[in-house]
Amino acid sequence: MANSGSPLIVCFGEMLIDFVPDVAGVSLAESNGFLKAPGGAPANVACAITKLGGKSAFIGKFGDDEFGHMLVNILKKNSVNTDGVCFDQHARTALAFVTLKSNGEREFMFYRNPSADMLLKESEMNMDLIKQARIFHYGSISLISEPCRSAHLAAMRAAKSAGVLISYDPNVRLPLWPSPEAARDGIKSIWNEADLIKVSDDEVQFLTQKDASNEEVVMSLWHDRLKLLVVTDGEKGCRYFTKSFKGKVGGYSVKTVDTTGAGDAFVGALLFSIAKDTSTLDNEGKLKEALAFANACGAICTTQKGAIPALPANSDALALIKSK
Repeated sequence: MANSGSPLIVCFGEMLIDFVPDVAGVSLAESNGFLKAPGGAPANVACAITKLGGKSAFIGKFGDDEFGHMLVNILKKNSVNTDGVCFDQHARTALAFVTLKSNGEREFMFYRNPSADMLLKESEMNMDLIKQARIFHYGSISLISEPCRSAHLAAMRAAKSAGVLISYDPNVRLPLWPSPEAARDGIKSIWNEADLIKVSDDEVQFLTQKDASNEEVVMSLWHDRLKLLVVTDGEKGCRYFTKSFKGKVGGYSVKTVDTTGAGDAFVGALLFSIAKDTSTLDNEGKLKEALAFANACGAICTTQKGAIPALPANSDALALIKSK
């Protein structure tokens, strides 16, 4: 069970169902059958936190349909607080068809026109829950359309005025945006509000249109209110930047089956460590430990299919760290 004494981390955004071909390495068109798996980055992060023994809540909107109720039950089974969840009688729960091609990369096809998560209104937001949090975490998909975008901005303002740490993982999903330029502008529109930002090397390349391995390029994403910028480099580990120090933490080599949710496992683990001890942001030794733990959680998540079922427990991550 999640530890009720832990500081609360509130995750906001989308939760949907990924339909994954039952045979690996085929395109969506070639697949004969699909397995349904819960997905959506902010929801994965919420589950990653509770799996490690932390305390999380999810805020979002679902269709008042079988899939919506199934997803909320999955959150409850994973000990995630659902006081911020609401249902829409007139819109469906979002679906995504996701395939792992033979090289292990993913292909997405989304069904959202519009889905319930896009229709969340500011008046439906549980602002009290956000104000109780130590960290408020979100992505960028909730910025794509109204009224959800305005609800997202209002939630950020409420969190900021309550002194809550603000965490942003843009989680670029280009098929959902009108164009790559719209995605870049939308993602950057709230960039300077965050205290903590996690981006992948691919996302750095997309946002800057320059080489993500170049430190100057990464630092072009820095802003003065930022406390921590983390760039994940897949199995190579991650790079970190704060006002006072910067460096790298190595990754873990594991037998990768499915990369879905690995970034969310990483974020959940990092936020879990920071919520427990916010001095981690100012102490390089503690930060490196937290990032090694996050790298281990991300690596373990790739060894199984699906995101939420593959999220590791604390003991799994510690065992992998010891074995290195």
